[in-house]
Amino acid sequence: MSELAGDTTAPGRPTTPSGPGFWLVDASLFLMAMIWGVNFVVVKFATGVFPPLPFNAVRVTLAAVTLMIIASLGEKPWPDRKRTLALLGLGVLGNGVYQMFFINGVTLTRAGDAALLIAATPAFIALIGRARGIERIGGKGWMGIVLSILGIGLVSGAAAFAQSSDAVRGDLLILGGALSWAFYTVLLKPYMNDVDGVKLSALTMVGGAICLDLYSWRAVIDTPWADASAKAYGAMLFSGLGGLVIAYLLWYRGVRLIGPTRTAMYSNLQPIFAVLVAWAVLGELPTVWQGVGAASIMSGLVLARS
Repeated sequence: MSELAGDTTAPGRPTTPSGPGFWLVDASLFLMAMIWGVNFVVVKFATGVFPPLPFNAVRVTLAAVTLMIIASLGEKPWPDRKRTLALLGLGVLGNGVYQMFFINGVTLTRAGDAALLIAATPAFIALIGRARGIERIGGKGWMGIVLSILGIGLVSGAAAFAQSSDAVRGDLLILGGALSWAFYTVLLKPYMNDVDGVKLSALTMVGGAICLDLYSWRAVIDTPWADASAKAYGAMLFSGLGGLVIAYLLWYRGVRLIGPTRTAMYSNLQPIFAVLVAWAVLGELPTVWQGVGAASIMSGLVLARS
């Protein structure tokens, strides 16, 4: 069977999962994509109530505290000091820098377009992984990546002519976030073979929380939190616990079992959920180019997993 990522599993683990466990991985990654897709709309709504930077700092800190509690309840050992510091540092990139790009980008552009642009991530991951010698990309994998990039180009190219300069700047920030997440995913892969996934998730989230809190602490203090509605706080809980705890744990499990590029291809399902929910909740009417781009992205995902 042709694969996109090639053999990125740990020694002694089957290269290609099979049986019920294989389909369970697919189902969990589908759920991950659904949560992240809805999260674009939730964040778009929440940043209309809370200022973006303090909202981001609080939700990432909430996720970090939750993951540390979950990790502390587990029986598996924590990594040694060297690995711990490395994971905290990677967390600054994956959960700090990425989140800064993400939150500011979503604030400026349409939620559906932001989700479509994030779909560039698998292509970045594949190319970075190939350059580092840890990814092999077969013929179908290349075709899947090309289809995904084509879909992204259809959406972002149309948006560049139709939207304001702020929206285009938001699109560029989202692409910057996709690139930072791609580097993070590839650099994180060696630690996934010998560090417990929950503890890895907790430490990297703590790294991101430290970065964001140091950057945004004054804005957090100045924000009138008491004036927000229960719906706004519900959005914060969904985004912090759903988008940054549940979905992240599913992401890390997928990367460990089937490799970073193939797992990342599931992020291409996010735009489908994001566009539909943005239409229903925010009134963002889907465009023809979004539909064509989404079809191209979906085709790339199916081809890469075949």
